[in-house]
Parts: sequence; structure tokens; C-alpha cells
Amino acid sequence: MRYTLQRTRVDEVRRLCEKFRLDFLDANIFARRGISKADDIRFYLEGGVNNLRSPFLFDDMEEAVERILSAQEEGETVAIFGDRDADGITSTALLCQELEAMGLEVKCHLPEGDEPYGLSMKAVEEIHGEGAKLVITVDNGITCLEEVDRLNGYGIDTIVVDHHLAGDELPDALAILDPKAPDSGYPFEHLAGCAVTAKLVWALRFAQTPLYKSHVILLHAEPGPGDVEKSTTVVQAVELYNLVEVERIVEALPNRAVDFDNSRLVRLLMRGLPILVLDSQDELRQLTLAFGPSVDINLVDIRKELEAVIPRTRGKKLFTLATESRAALYADGHEEIETLLSLFTSSCIYKYPQLSRQYADILDLVAIGTIADMMPLVDENRILVRLGLKALSASKRENLVQLMSAQNLFGHPLTSHDVGWYLSPVVNAAGRLGCPSVALRLLLTKDAKEMYDLTVRLIELNKERQKMGEEAWEDSWKAAKDSLESYGSKFLCLDTGRTPRGLTGALASRALKEFTATPAVMVLSQEDEGRISGSMRSRGSFNCRDFLSKFSDKLIDFGGHKAAGGFSMEAGMKADFLKSLEDEVMAMDSEETEEDVMIDALVSEADMGTNLIRVVELFEPYGEANGPLTFQYNGALVRDIINLGDSSKGHVKLMLQIGRSLWGALWWGAKKDPSFDYASGDVIDIVFRVGHNWYKGVDNVQLTLLEVRKAPSTSSGQGR
Repeated sequence: MRYTLQRTRVDEVRRLCEKFRLDFLDANIFARRGISKADDIRFYLEGGVNNLRSPFLFDDMEEAVERILSAQEEGETVAIFGDRDADGITSTALLCQELEAMGLEVKCHLPEGDEPYGLSMKAVEEIHGEGAKLVITVDNGITCLEEVDRLNGYGIDTIVVDHHLAGDELPDALAILDPKAPDSGYPFEHLAGCAVTAKLVWALRFAQTPLYKSHVILLHAEPGPGDVEKSTTVVQAVELYNLVEVERIVEALPNRAVDFDNSRLVRLLMRGLPILVLDSQDELRQLTLAFGPSVDINLVDIRKELEAVIPRTRGKKLFTLATESRAALYADGHEEIETLLSLFTSSCIYKYPQLSRQYADILDLVAIGTIADMMPLVDENRILVRLGLKALSASKRENLVQLMSAQNLFGHPLTSHDVGWYLSPVVNAAGRLGCPSVALRLLLTKDAKEMYDLTVRLIELNKERQKMGEEAWEDSWKAAKDSLESYGSKFLCLDTGRTPRGLTGALASRALKEFTATPAVMVLSQEDEGRISGSMRSRGSFNCRDFLSKFSDKLIDFGGHKAAGGFSMEAGMKADFLKSLEDEVMAMDSEETEEDVMIDALVSEADMGTNLIRVVELFEPYGEANGPLTFQYNGALVRDIINLGDSSKGHVKLMLQIGRSLWGALWWGAKKDPSFDYASGDVIDIVFRVGHNWYKGVDNVQLTLLEVRKAPSTSSGQGR
């Protein structure tokens, strides 16, 4: 494992500081991580529901909403078909609760037992027998062409809500909401299935407000450059439909000499749409300079509505608001119209609790599903998970209270690590053992006794899964060791022919943890109905999804991210696949498989305190594509070395003096290294991460050491 501290360009760091009002340490970390675009940084600095992308960016969203509203009006039965994993279960629960709140009769279906993934012909027949007129697939459906055709033949409409890759053809569904589907219209493709479902839920709520199908123009006019005799007026206009930007026009108009026939702006203003402004008298005065007094322009002043929802805007002109607005930080010029757009859309959203505060409360399930599916915690996934963790920490969902209590998740703000290790696996356990309906019923029931019984059952299932995992590991660890040796420690492929499909992911994670020499692990399942499934886990720079793409011609499907992947193949392709796998691994350079860990910042003594904790919290939540921050400090003084637990494991805790502060620093397995030679009084250079250790409601910040070296005499805590 190599820890490296890359140099940053001073001019780039300075630019980030100035443009986004960042601390120098923050800007350094953004620069090292290659995060420099406004639209990327925005999702680190902002956290409100109003910063999420609009669901109506999906080209088919309005059609999906209209069909569901029609089902509501006609009193139709709606069937939801989900998946057996945590993403699919949370997706199903989210949509079921929303449709039932709308008064619809809902039938939920999940693959039970050994039923295959995705909408099946068996499920189609069951749904037809129930009398449903609309089917909504969640976390599946994008590859179910024949099943959707069968539903169409029965006169049953289908809405596909998915996030997986499509095949060469799309199903003939009424509407498809899948950010990975061709021409979906949605700009961010890495949403989990539950997140896409939550988008549909928000759109349905939006459709029940006066904002639905609203079509307006936001406008701001200001003096342009030029002398008095040849002055111009710069007009900035944004056309919005369902609060989504349709068109933006910025034109510099020569005062009283506007070319009415060739102006895009004039054509827009003549369409008869409401023209919304802040301070209509000021705007009309400037527009009159441009168009002359004979042109009648009707403006709608939104100041009162804006001030009622966002009190900080009271009495302030747009120019002043733009200098204060965070939205203006992310604008590429024309800060005033960007500020007006942000304030208007935010006021619309926060005016309705079901679109803002109450919506944030349901994102707890989105956090569980997103983390469980190992989606990259970038872009709006950061806001979805951050708000979801906040809702979980506040215990807003009664159905999860007993489960969270059993998992010791009360008494502190939850992190993505807490959910990923202690909550999502329990929800997943039900599906892995063939009974996902247990988890779904827990999320949906309104009966307190049933909540308790289902919680107990879910915990039992998780213990059973853990036991099966241990037995599978005992059955396969020798085969794993042999595989590692055969691949020269560059790879590990576990193929015993006995691993149940539901345990491949858990075994891959276990093998990666146990065999630290390998950068990647693959586990193949036993044959099931002519198919073999597989899971991958990796560390460092090894990218699972990119690796699997090299075998796409031998796989039915595959997917995943850098640190995790999954795939399936026809059983008859196994031998060819393993041969290609061996050829690919043996051709890899050993340096390709060595783990590199980037150090985010060399911190100073002044940083080692509240500023460091603030920075760590700024970059939360951590997870896929947003790993925990790694720091370096030079010149820490060892005050004490404390052995922890079983001495054979070699764990120690160092008490380090940094400036006037004393820090506890955990060093796992330190004394198992024969070269360990540290004592009180040593001065050391450390690479570390910062964590929280909650005990009886008290937060103790502590360090976890990744690398320790005795400091040369010139070491100091200076640097960034």
C-alpha cells in the first residue's frame, strides 16, 4: 500500500477559494480530488431539498404522473413489482405508501424464494388475475421486453422505474424512468432504484399543487455597457415549465432601437406567458428604456410571495441578494437571474411541506437503499443520503425504531458506515434468504405488534444469513487461498460450485478483508436454472466495473462501480469465462494491482482541532466514489502506548501530543509487524483518518493511523 501526497496548483486552489468562498484547506482537498466544477462542488456545499434536480427532467415523468393520476381518478388497482434486495424493497415501500396515501388500491410483488430477478411471466399472470390496470416496476423492468408485451396484450399499462443498464431494445412501456436509459433526459445516471422512485413520489406530490404544469417566464433587466447616447439594456429571461428550465435568453437590446422581428427575447415575451419579476416598477422602468413607452408589458411582481416564504429577502434588491446568494457562486455570469431563479424555485418548494420538509422525512429509505446498492456518493446522491441519514438519526419512521435499537443505532448522528454495516445488511438478509416480504411488511405495517414481530423475524434472518456466511467461508477459505496463490496474489476467484447466489457478495467482502495482498476478489455462485451469478469487491485503484466490461461478450449482464460489481452468465459460458479471466489477470502488471491511497492534505498544528472536524463533516457522507479523508501530520509526540484487547492481535492506542492537544490514535495490528519499534517520547510522522467514537451520548473524536514513521529531525506540522 502506497500513500501519496500530490502537489496542487496554487492558482487553482486560490481560484476555488475566491469563487466558492472556501477555506484554504477545503480548496486544497477539492483540488487534490479533482473536484473543481461548480456543479460538482455545489453538492458538497449545499444540502437542501431545493438543491435536488427536478424529477421532470425525465422525459417521461409527466406521462408517468398523468397515468397514475388517471388511475387515482378511475379507482384502478395498481400493481408494484420490486426486487428482493434493499434497494428494491425500499423502492417498493416508498411507492406503495405514496400511492395508498393518494387513495389507490395497491398490490405489491417481490421475487420470493428462488424466483428470478425482474418481472416474470408468472408475476404477469398473477397481476392480470388481480385485476390491475397499471403495473409499476421499481428497481427492475428495463430488460423485461416480453413481460411488458404480455401486459400490453392484457390491456395493462406499464411504467418502468429502474436504474440498470438497458439492452439493445427498450420495453414497450407507457413510460420509462431510468437515468441510464438512452435519451432519458436525466443528467445524472447514478441514482439508485429507490432514488428514482423517490423522484416519482416528489413529482406526484408536485402534481397535486397549483405548480403542476405551470409555465412562466422569470425576467430581469439592467443597464448594459455603453455611453448615454448609445446605451443598451441587458435582459435576462428564463422560461420554466414545471419549475424546469426550458430556455434561457440573454440579449443586449439597443434602447428604443430593438429589432422586434429578429429578437428571440421578443418572441418569448410575446407568447403570452406570465412574466415574473422582483420589483415590477424597477423592471418596467428599465424595459421602457429599451422598448419605448408605447410597448405594453404586463409584469407579475413576486416580492410578497418570496418574502413570505424566505424572510431574508425582505426589502433587498435583486443586486444585493445576488451578492449574498449561494446560488450565484455556481453561476457562470448573470448572477442576478441565477439568484432570482434559485429564490423562486426554492420558495415554490418550501411553500409546500410535502415537497420539502415532509419529503425529506421519507429519504431515510433512500439512504438505506442507496448505501446498500453502493451507489457513488457524488452529485445529488450526497444530498439524498445526507437528508436520509438526518431523518434516520431523528427516528422519524416508527417502523424502524425497534430495528435501529436492536442494532445500537441510537444516541448519535448516523453515518453512511452505520447504515452500510448495521442496517442495510439486515434489510438485505430477508431477500438473500428468499423472503423479502418480511422486510417490506415491516416497512409498511401500521400495527405496533406486527412491527415488533417482524423486527424479531428480520433479526433472526440476519443471524441465519451470518451463520450461512460463516459456514460458506469455512467451506471455501482453502479454495480462496489456493486461488490467490495461483493468480500470484494479483487476484482471487472463488469458485467452489456450492456458494448460494445470495451469499456471493458477503463472501467477496469477507475474502477481500481476509486476504489483504489481493486488490480484487470474485466469487461465483452455484448453478441456478442454467445461470451462474457472481460478485466482485476491490480496493485501491482496481475498478470492478471496468474489469467486468472486458468480459461483456461472455456475460448476460453486469454492473457495479469501482469497489463492487455483480454479473451473471449462462452456465455453459463458465469455462470460457474462467479462461479469459486467467489470461486477463496474468497479463496485468503487478503495479496495476498495488493499492494507492491518496493523502488529501498535509495538515498543520493549527488545523488539528475544530477546523479538521469541520472539514471532515463537510465531505460527509463517505462511501463509493467519495472515500474518507486521509491526512498527514508531521511531528507528533508519542506520550503513551496502550495495548488494546487480545495482545495476539497487536492493536494499540497511541496518545499523541500535537501542539497543546492530546489525541487518541488507534493503530490496528501495529505490534503484529516485526518492525514495530516505538516508545513514549518518539516523534512520528503519521497518515491518519478522523472518526467519532460515541459512548453514552458523548462524542470522542479519535484518529485511526494508517501509516507511521519516525520523524526526521526536520519534521514539523507545517503544510497543506
